[in-house]
Amino acid sequence: MNDASVVEAVLFASDEPLTAAEIARADESLDEDRVEAALAALAATYDDSGRAFELREVAGGFQVLTRPEFAPYLERFDTVAKPTRLSGPALEALAIVAYRQPISRIEVEYVRGVNSSGVLRTLLDRELIHVAGRGEGVGRPVLYGTTRRFMEHFGFASIDDLPRPEELPVVLRERAPLQDPDPEEAPEEEPSPGDEEAAPELEDPVAAVLAHAERLGGADEE
Repeated sequence: MNDASVVEAVLFASDEPLTAAEIARADESLDEDRVEAALAALAATYDDSGRAFELREVAGGFQVLTRPEFAPYLERFDTVAKPTRLSGPALEALAIVAYRQPISRIEVEYVRGVNSSGVLRTLLDRELIHVAGRGEGVGRPVLYGTTRRFMEHFGFASIDDLPRPEELPVVLRERAPLQDPDPEEAPEEEPSPGDEEAAPELEDPVAAVLAHAERLGGADEE
């Protein structure tokens, strides 16, 4: 059996991206160079034959995904997994974490102007962010960063695929100095996680979260 067929079988059976080293474990005759050659051959075959799916590099690995233009057809079927949408507040907080990580809850709230405990809990529960460490300030605040799940969900090969700073709104491009909030002007509480999920959905979550990035279809679903 040729290398491309083995690699293709492994990719179709996996529900998450796999690296060349992981794929090579499928057979003793495979190594990373042979797997990478097979991946290149598969990608070219899919593109040249106009298949409805493509081979994409996602979160440091490779995954076979349906091409974005076929999404409207799949939405008609209940048996096809539907994308999990985040509310506007969650997307906003996720964008801030993505561009300013590692970042504390207080810093996120300073940028957003409202309490963000609920949306950060939601993002933690969905494994889009994680605790990346603790800060050096008073109380050693918890710092948040994005996860591999974040890259899988939005179809990024690496964090470097985020739009460049010059393409971003000023609020994400520039880090303003953190100031102590006025206790008389405390931000309003965010809705509870359950209420936050019921917030209106955005038609294009990737563009909304990642500041006008190109919409990526076929990303992994929750």
